[in-house]
Amino acid sequence: MVEHDIPKATAKRLPIYYRYLNLLLDSGTVRVSSNELSEAVKFDAATIRRDFSYFGALGKRGYGYDVEALMNFFGEILNQDTLASVALVGVGNLGQALLNFNFHQSSNARIAAAFDVKPEIINTIQSGIPVYSLADLEKQIMDQRIDVAIVTVPADVAQDVANRLANAGIRGILNFTPLRLDVPNSVRVQNVDLTNELQTLLYFINNFGEK
Repeated sequence: MVEHDIPKATAKRLPIYYRYLNLLLDSGTVRVSSNELSEAVKFDAATIRRDFSYFGALGKRGYGYDVEALMNFFGEILNQDTLASVALVGVGNLGQALLNFNFHQSSNARIAAAFDVKPEIINTIQSGIPVYSLADLEKQIMDQRIDVAIVTVPADVAQDVANRLANAGIRGILNFTPLRLDVPNSVRVQNVDLTNELQTLLYFINNFGEK
């Protein structure tokens, strides 16, 4: 597959385009314009055209975009044909909710192993996923060739967990803790701060009112 050097903001929008194109294809839609895509995904048409331009000529003037061809193209970019195994570290309330959510039904990722310190759930199956002792973290990561981890542990142990994940060969961490992790350059971290997102939403509601 050809490598494409694209902005981070564009990369974050690609899964959204892919999911909507899937819906269009399922509904029998053959072609779509950037304006029609804009209405659905709520990005302006100019942004969509600019995003697509990083990958060459994907559409035709006066015709728009072939839905199936475009979906297949982005599916290849996003490695949708390859199922990625993910580790979940921390099976508390949030961790259990993530286990219950079937990532593989809507993406190319699935939680393959979970880790915790609570004796009552170690060596059990939770939502179809085996739960291992945190002591077995490195061994299972390497044995199962897992590249990505979701971290939902308490903040006071998050850095230690991140260090262990990096040493075990993890390449990406989805961090649900409020701590900003210090990791090697070889590890990419995506921070998900639900409290911050909610506070930001409330700020915009309270200060800017209706759109």
